[in-house]
Amino acid sequence: MPPNIQEINNDKNEGWVFVKDWLCSQKKVSVVYGALGSELVLSRDQLGELAHGLELSGLPFLWALRNPTQLPDGFEERVKGRGVVWKNWAPQLEILGHGSIGAFLTHCGWSSIIEALVLGKPLVMLPFFVEQGLNARLLADKQVGVEVARNDEDGSYTRNAVAESVRMVMVKDEGQKFRGKAKELSEVFGDRELHDQYVESFIIWKLNHEGEFV
Repeated sequence: MPPNIQEINNDKNEGWVFVKDWLCSQKKVSVVYGALGSELVLSRDQLGELAHGLELSGLPFLWALRNPTQLPDGFEERVKGRGVVWKNWAPQLEILGHGSIGAFLTHCGWSSIIEALVLGKPLVMLPFFVEQGLNARLLADKQVGVEVARNDEDGSYTRNAVAESVRMVMVKDEGQKFRGKAKELSEVFGDRELHDQYVESFIIWKLNHEGEFV
């Protein structure tokens, strides 16, 4: 289970101070936070469609892009003020816990999923690897979010698909079920006492059954 946000303090990190100040200037649950993991390097086409999709959504966004390739010409200038492309380290847990964040655009790695669910954030899911795709299908079935539609033949996605998914989860009436489900699950995932009880029960069970599965 992720640490309690109140136990973390990155206020001495200049990068986080900038991001935090920008988030504080936005309306409550108005910002989509995008992060696809530190290991993924998007192709130019993938990056371009994702960037244009965020632009087309018309919504404020914070995009943590640890390994940036070339962004579309003029993109950062066009979204200046409404969107931030952050190319340095970002404290994801604190960002997700900020009141201005309304949804999480994620690759569906498990650690990112757990952090989002603990904090009650609905998901815009853009998986790239097999296990991430399986995670996304499971979460879509649970109505925690929406997976960005892809071409069945080559797996590509379009800017319109990105924009539609973001708006569905963030602002459309039909997306209320995703926002509500995320809040509902946060009561389970965010209950530290309940989490500790599960861990304790598992340890007791394991000790009582030691050697049965050797």
